[in-house]
Amino acid sequence: MTAIAVNGLPAPGAAALRARAQRENFPVALALLSRAQRAHLMALYGFARLADDIGDESEGDRLAQLGELGADLGRLFAGAEPLHPVLQRLAPTVRALNLPESPFRRLIEANRRDQRVSRYASWDELRDYCALSANPVGQLVLHVFGAATPDRFPASDAVCTALQLVEHCQDVAEDLARGRLYLPAEDLARFGCDERDLRAPCASPGVRALLRFEVARARALLDSGAPLVRLLSGRARLAIAGFIAGGLAAADAIERRGYDVLGGAPRPRRRDLLRRLVAALR
Repeated sequence: MTAIAVNGLPAPGAAALRARAQRENFPVALALLSRAQRAHLMALYGFARLADDIGDESEGDRLAQLGELGADLGRLFAGAEPLHPVLQRLAPTVRALNLPESPFRRLIEANRRDQRVSRYASWDELRDYCALSANPVGQLVLHVFGAATPDRFPASDAVCTALQLVEHCQDVAEDLARGRLYLPAEDLARFGCDERDLRAPCASPGVRALLRFEVARARALLDSGAPLVRLLSGRARLAIAGFIAGGLAAADAIERRGYDVLGGAPRPRRRDLLRRLVAALR
């Protein structure tokens, strides 16, 4: 049995995935969750990370490779053994939690879109992209905690869209290096900016105003999703509060940099994350 060929892209083990998650804005306090919950969350993270790595970094025909990933996902949901080791680690989680296939399909579709679309004209267009790239993760997390009910999905979607927007703000320079820009063109025009301003070594006043606007939008989305914490209890409540705290701490980091993200992605401080977590739980 062979793994899906991803042209040299590694298929990381569980330890490597955990280390990478800790370096990113993966805000769930894994140490405070049960062993089973940690395993399920890392299996979900592994799939999302694999899809993103194919879409962002793989050499060769990325659309074909994403098609292979989709076919392997189909094997899993048909009850067969998947070929890729990341999906092999995902299979027990899918079966134990009876997870739906649709959120995983949307994550693959987001990366397909990244191969065809590199600019977004409006916030509505970007929000539609986030419905593929971010919101499925929150819905799957709710499944891990047995809290995936339709009435909770809108608040979860608001939180996940906000987290994606904050990440786009952090990673403007990195995304441009890949030929992509996730800040809406209508917003650049509103603040008198163009892509040349975003490629400069430091942010102009217009770029800082643009980033202030986008971060404020993300904070408003996090606020609108915050009532979800009150609808949950136990470890589920902690996990969702962790998502919100991670987003707010990342927004704080951008603000602390004076909204100049062009020299590299600002990352949150641990003390800010803990402060925001306590506030979210309250």
